[in-house]
Amino acid sequence: MSNERQVQELDFERCYRAVSSRDARFDGQFFTAVRTTGIYCRPSCPARTPKPDNVSFLATAAAAQQSGYRACRRCQPDATPGSPRWNIHFDLSSRAMRLISDGAVERGGVDGLASTLGYSSRQLTRVLTAEVGAGPLALARAHRAHTARTLIQTTDMAMADIAFAAGFSSVRQFNDTVKEVFAVDPSTLRREAHRTAVATAGGTVTLRLPYRQPLDRGWIEWFLRGHVVEGIESFSEDGEYVRSLRLPHAGGLVALRVLDGFVSAAVTLQDMRDLAPAVARIRQLLDLDADPLAVDEALRTDPQLTPSVEAHPGIRALGVVDGAEMLLRTVIGQQISLKAAATHTARLVDALGTPLDLGDGTVTRLFPEPAVIAERGHEVLTGPAARVQTVIRVADAIASGTVELHPAREGPELERELLALKGIGPWTARYVVMRLLGDPDVLLDTDLVVRQGAAALDISLKDSARWAPWRSYVSMHLWITALERRQS
Repeated sequence: MSNERQVQELDFERCYRAVSSRDARFDGQFFTAVRTTGIYCRPSCPARTPKPDNVSFLATAAAAQQSGYRACRRCQPDATPGSPRWNIHFDLSSRAMRLISDGAVERGGVDGLASTLGYSSRQLTRVLTAEVGAGPLALARAHRAHTARTLIQTTDMAMADIAFAAGFSSVRQFNDTVKEVFAVDPSTLRREAHRTAVATAGGTVTLRLPYRQPLDRGWIEWFLRGHVVEGIESFSEDGEYVRSLRLPHAGGLVALRVLDGFVSAAVTLQDMRDLAPAVARIRQLLDLDADPLAVDEALRTDPQLTPSVEAHPGIRALGVVDGAEMLLRTVIGQQISLKAAATHTARLVDALGTPLDLGDGTVTRLFPEPAVIAERGHEVLTGPAARVQTVIRVADAIASGTVELHPAREGPELERELLALKGIGPWTARYVVMRLLGDPDVLLDTDLVVRQGAAALDISLKDSARWAPWRSYVSMHLWITALERRQS
């Protein structure tokens, strides 16, 4: 364990108390490495609590693996909610972690990742190793190992197909990594697994995506249902949300149900290499890596917000699965109702969207490519000429690379770029920053519904520093307050 390192931010006594009480709230926020067994676990592992002298605490599974520890096959520490740290902070390591989970290293290598972030590969490796205990290659390897284990245990795919779907460059590399991380070969890992889902011939994998409780299921379902665009999304009466996904290699379809303790996600892919990015984007969409207890505890200190926090514990600030789609849909919906925005967007999808032959025929298209909208949007879009031109102008800016939309952007910089585009105002820019980057600290104080919610609770939006760094969640509480008042 010569490479073992103690990440400075982790408080030993606090972590050990969590492990001693098997506190599942901390699963994914740190990992317990046990020197005497050579394994690492999640805090809630049911095994006997190790002695303090025999443990250390690490920020990532990759750091544990790089230090020579293998994953506990009993508690499966890689199958935990992600750390909320990567969304709370916007330093280099946090932004890099968001891209690595989306498969950036597999697609463009470390050089491509570093270039996107504006650093050299050497600088990036040095910062990540110092701050999270592992460099970008080790972090990407840990993600590949997790994807491989998921496919081994939940599908009937051939091992060679799993190897390439998980991002390994060869079957040998796949076999060596699985043996090193899990201490058994892939075939043994499959035999030991309690099989809960099987991939179909069409490439569907059903996964259980964990989250930290509590979670306000009603709010998530209202948000998703209220923003559905026909052709690319649907929401059934029994609570199933289905939408298409434009992924790095091909198209995909996901059917989601929010259940107690996990989200059931049936993911159908045209290219199985897109599984890890699809899961990362679903988790971002539903804000599944949030720490709701920390948010609720902080917001309860405001007596005027407390009634909403008590009524809606674990409210989530929903993110996005595609930055370009989200920005263009937001621009289309500026200054019109949700219903009208859905109608205009559905017309655009029907005319210019990419056909997608997956699922039951309800969701049949991918959202149009920005370049297609820039070229042909004027043929489809209706309404005021200024709004149509804004949509086309924004689509052209995305297609040309003038505006880059990915979750590792720095908020202030992205906001400035958006405001520089004619027709985009402060509300749109801040809304996009909040949802695309998963920024937990954006107060939409110019939003009409947020203002109505604040008025209903007799809250002033001028002095908002008391809610930092959770102002996005305050926006959600004020939204839901206003909506509930309308319905009562």
